[in-house]
Amino acid sequence: MRPIQMVDLKQQYTKIKSEVDSAISEVLDSVAFINGPAVTQFTAALSAYTGSKHVIPCANGTDALQIALMALDLQPGDEVITPSFTYIATTEVVALLRLKPVFVEVDPKTFCIDPAALEAAITPRTKAIVPVHLYGQAAPMKEIMDIAKKHGLAVIEDNAQAIGSDYTFPDGTKKKTGSIGTIGATSFFPSKNLGCYGDGGAIFTDDDALATRLKMIANHGQSRRYYHELVGCNSRLDSLQAAVLNVKLKKLDEYILARQAAADYYDNAFRNHPKITTPYRASYSRHVFHQYTLVLEGVDRNGLNEFLATKSVPSMIYYPVPAHRQQMFAASGGNSYQLATTDWLTERVISLPMHTELDDEQLHMISSSVLEYVNKN
Repeated sequence: MRPIQMVDLKQQYTKIKSEVDSAISEVLDSVAFINGPAVTQFTAALSAYTGSKHVIPCANGTDALQIALMALDLQPGDEVITPSFTYIATTEVVALLRLKPVFVEVDPKTFCIDPAALEAAITPRTKAIVPVHLYGQAAPMKEIMDIAKKHGLAVIEDNAQAIGSDYTFPDGTKKKTGSIGTIGATSFFPSKNLGCYGDGGAIFTDDDALATRLKMIANHGQSRRYYHELVGCNSRLDSLQAAVLNVKLKKLDEYILARQAAADYYDNAFRNHPKITTPYRASYSRHVFHQYTLVLEGVDRNGLNEFLATKSVPSMIYYPVPAHRQQMFAASGGNSYQLATTDWLTERVISLPMHTELDDEQLHMISSSVLEYVNKN
């Protein structure tokens, strides 16, 4: 049996090596390392795939979120509602821009923002909502967009973990996550479902004026060279990473199917176990399984994590400390939030290996090791 990895990028690369090496070689031969043809090609292909009118590539997913917020021209102290149960980048950029993050609960089944908690948190100072499509599951965008329209708020989708996911509206129409809100943001960190071989990110919008502003901010605030109309930053996707992404985007749906097949195996292995809750698959969401995350009840989660390590089975805890309990938000009152569901989840979640290269032998080893510990403890 091959060694089990949380994300097996080596095996995935081996299968596409000739295509990736050829694409990188083309960039090296062209010496167009910044804003070269590979970037133009990838931007157009990603726009076609997601259905977004405008795609603005950038340096990483955190920059994508920050530039999105900067484009809204918010003022210090304006409130931005976001879940606390998420990677810190979602909330970090809010604070970095001297905005006020307002933390709200998530649904205990989907792990995504709870619309009722969201609406209850709105005040006259609220200007934006940042829903997170966590672990590959779409947030309830119909409810979120209805609330945003009712209160005149912008919606920035954090789509770093769910690129390729479809959201189905009640009337049956579908849209890709990241293309529904005012602005979408994603990451191409190597471990993502669509990952490059370094850092990378992208921003999505259908709004022409916002797209112009986003492009300017990502390029030092300029629309033409040396004429800087806005305070911006330097955030771009380099051509080598775009070349890799051009290859991998063509395989994204295939990769999603492989992840879903692995998730099906896990689901069957743990089905109806009284101490294990497998990932919920909302009817409106095409779950793309960036992570496969269990919720444990009556199990020593940290003990399981350590036991799996002894079996050479990796596992991860995403996320052991929610944003509102992080030290960076202590001075702004983070600890004053009472988010019982979020706290409950952080004590019980554990993620198992999830990637495109898992085979049945590995999946059997992983699931049987989990069951061995849970059934004995």
